[in-house]
Amino acid sequence: MAKQKKSVKKGNTTNRPTKKFKKGYWNMLLIGGAFALVIGAMVWAPTMKNAGATEVVVYKSPTCGCCSEWIDHLRDEGFHVIEKNSNNVDQIKLEQGVKRKHASCHTALVEGYVVEGHVPANDIKRMLQEKPKITGLAVPGMPMGSPGMEGNYKDPYEVLAFIKDGKTKVFSRH
Repeated sequence: MAKQKKSVKKGNTTNRPTKKFKKGYWNMLLIGGAFALVIGAMVWAPTMKNAGATEVVVYKSPTCGCCSEWIDHLRDEGFHVIEKNSNNVDQIKLEQGVKRKHASCHTALVEGYVVEGHVPANDIKRMLQEKPKITGLAVPGMPMGSPGMEGNYKDPYEVLAFIKDGKTKVFSRH
């Protein structure tokens, strides 16, 4: 009778992963890590876009389109805008010292100042840099050509600096 040879498996006789397994494992790990980075960037990037940006809280009617356009203007200029829809924006104007003759469709608060109406972002930035002793800035009414009121023509308008007693001075002309 012939002796049977024992079948001996050459190669991996321990519990160590094979080279092929190791290579596949590292590839999977790299792909998984890259995927996690991409997903993380997609989740965090929008919130980080305006990280450290000046916060502006805007009180507006929920149905006002030009207010939304003005908000887009501020966001495009780097402000972090929080929208607060209200059916009683007049009450907020009253609380913030905005006189009826200076009123517009929306009222914003930024770093202790009031911003009434379609004030250009550059004027807000200038106010925040200069820190004048005023209540805020106002563009009375809704002049065509002001931010959020763009159209076929542009009316000249003034941005007024105002204090609570109603006194004003011209801050800028557009």
